[in-house]
Amino acid sequence: MGVFASTDDPGSTGHEQVVFCQDKQTGLKAIIGIYSTALGPALGGTRFYPYANEEAALADVLDLSRGMAYKNALAGLDLGGGKAIIWGDPEQIKSEALLRAYGRFVESLAGRYYTACDVGTYVADMDVIARETRYVTGRSVEHGGAGDSSILTAWGVFQGMRAAAEHVWGAPTLAGRRVGVAGLGKVGKYLVGHLLDDGAEVVATDVNPKALEWASATHPQVTLVDDAAALVAADIDVYAPCALGGALNDDTVPVLRAKVVAGAANNQLAHPGIEKLLADRGILYAPDYVVNAGGVIQVADEIEGFNFDRARLRATKIYDTTREILRLADAEGVPPAVAADRLAERRMADVGRLRTIHLR
Repeated sequence: MGVFASTDDPGSTGHEQVVFCQDKQTGLKAIIGIYSTALGPALGGTRFYPYANEEAALADVLDLSRGMAYKNALAGLDLGGGKAIIWGDPEQIKSEALLRAYGRFVESLAGRYYTACDVGTYVADMDVIARETRYVTGRSVEHGGAGDSSILTAWGVFQGMRAAAEHVWGAPTLAGRRVGVAGLGKVGKYLVGHLLDDGAEVVATDVNPKALEWASATHPQVTLVDDAAALVAADIDVYAPCALGGALNDDTVPVLRAKVVAGAANNQLAHPGIEKLLADRGILYAPDYVVNAGGVIQVADEIEGFNFDRARLRATKIYDTTREILRLADAEGVPPAVAADRLAERRMADVGRLRTIHLR
């Protein structure tokens, strides 16, 4: 399957640009995907991950960059959608030279793409990349950046979850609800804190033993289970996938006992049609790219000069956006994922069209 065939997306214009980058001396192999610049420069993080093969890496960057276009549109940002992957094990090959080589490739795109943190990359990495490119955000506070974007990612997920709870149970709170959190990484650990503060009972799991140790020491009231399969089948009210994508698939949806799904992971639906399976089972799905937009709101705010209070206020509005999407889904008789897509596509078309008005 070629790149043009991969980007053939019925109902959309497909990806604008896909860039393959390689620096043999440092071991860098990267792919940058730009889905759309209709609303502005493409913004999306860089994922550093040991994919099984090049096809898997390409598929991930195409899915993630498309998701970022929709996420940025619904977050009200004047930014398009992009994403990048660095193919390899960050524990084995990440180095200053590799990150700086990658930064030079980002710079070569002349502002069409802004990068930030994702799985396998951190604020310190962005500071290194920024030594070679202006088009990087999610930097450290010491370098004038916003710092850890997972803080507002978790806050936004919590707001989306509150809206979903209101839609299902009539009140915008998780108090008294049992919430299953799959993944206690950068976002999951903050989300657990918000849930406990709100009066929820939390059940959680993670593949990393250190994350489980952290949970036991920090929040002993959290119930830990062996793996994601056990969590999905547990007696929970809300399921929050906060690790890698594809958590909602043909195996997990039939056994899922939760009434609401709202989590931080990107691309939670394993394939088209899963949203209908969820709806048929009476499970409300709060679209991932809507509720997890707090992080991109945070790093986007950094581009104009970061102010945490302003960014947090913008992330809090994820509650209102989620409410509107759930209302629209009911009114049009479609799953929330379809309603969210329609709203995002409408904004990209309506606002993007204005760029056809010539300015001197």
